Amino acid sequence: MNLFDVYPINDITIVKAKGSYVWDEKGDQYLDLYGGHAVISIGHTHPHWVSRIEEQLEKIAFYSNSIRIPLQQQLAEKLGKVSGKPDYQLFLCNSGAEANENALKLASFHNGRKKVVAFSKSFHGRTSLAVAVTDNKNYVAPVNETENVIFLPFNDTAALTTCFKQQGGEISAVIVEGIQGVGGINVADESFLKKIRSLCDDYGAVYIADSVQCGYGRTGKFFSHDFAGVSADIYTMAKGMGNGFPVAGIIVAPHIKPKHFQLGTTFGGNHLACAAALAVLETIEEEKLMGNAVMIGKYLKDELNNIPEIENVRGRGLMIGFDVPEELKDLKKNLLWNQQIFTGEAKPNVIRLLPSLALKKKDAEQFIDALKEEIEKLVPTSTPANQE
Repeated sequence: MNLFDVYPINDITIVKAKGSYVWDEKGDQYLDLYGGHAVISIGHTHPHWVSRIEEQLEKIAFYSNSIRIPLQQQLAEKLGKVSGKPDYQLFLCNSGAEANENALKLASFHNGRKKVVAFSKSFHGRTSLAVAVTDNKNYVAPVNETENVIFLPFNDTAALTTCFKQQGGEISAVIVEGIQGVGGINVADESFLKKIRSLCDDYGAVYIADSVQCGYGRTGKFFSHDFAGVSADIYTMAKGMGNGFPVAGIIVAPHIKPKHFQLGTTFGGNHLACAAALAVLETIEEEKLMGNAVMIGKYLKDELNNIPEIENVRGRGLMIGFDVPEELKDLKKNLLWNQQIFTGEAKPNVIRLLPSLALKKKDAEQFIDALKEEIEKLVPTSTPANQE
């Protein structure tokens, strides 16, 4: 049997990982500034994370949600404390797409409506509802197509206001990333998020904050939506939540009441997943990783802004993007193969940086030096620096 060929693959086999570094089967070391799509939040194979999982594995790895799992309540309490949302309710699942799927379903159960507002360049996952609110026709199969989704321009407050005036009584939810990841590191304006909040309040719609990639402390606040000073009704989480162990969830404002059988999951909230997720929160708190994300992120953005060949440096904390002009189109590839540095991309011309929140200053400096070196190779200056 062959693998179903759906991913373009770099011909590298990673066999070991530690902190912000990974090693291939030949022993070559790579600096990881992508974290497997923003998944590695506290560093590869963090010792506390490893020990938490090993200890739990010796006790019980899995049983279904038909029995009481105290680790789930421990996780809820720790998440409430670290996120600053102690009065919210936690539902655990397995992936970001599943989190968004459940958030959209719950919103529709809550107000009995069908229409959802989503935005240009959005990405919310690949399952049925999640992909229906994703702005990429390549991902949407005919069976996923629906007339219930309204796509509006991102950060366009006027278009959003007009839409609610025309259809507000039919809108179940607005789903929005605080910073669009796959869409190219596009930061939601604070005024835009405040308008979403006020319109949802006025019309009885549910504000869903997709925090799958931009949440969990990556921006320096626990949720990037927090920069706007508003609270969403539902936050969706995954990626950095388990530092590589599959775990996801939604937290739900207290005014949205649960009912038996509306939501459910087999694997969500299992013992190992909760152990991994607790280890992540404990490490974020103990090692003050949100503060580190702010500090190292500022250094990277300042240095990137001083490189004239790249354009439109943007993002928050350790979620950073910049545009690459045509003459630098091989930059990401050359960083990987010449400098052994993993970075991400967003089509057609954006490099994305999504490293561990524990990234060290020396690693950030290494990246900046390597970036300058590769840019110089691709766009050499016409006059050497030592000549007039």
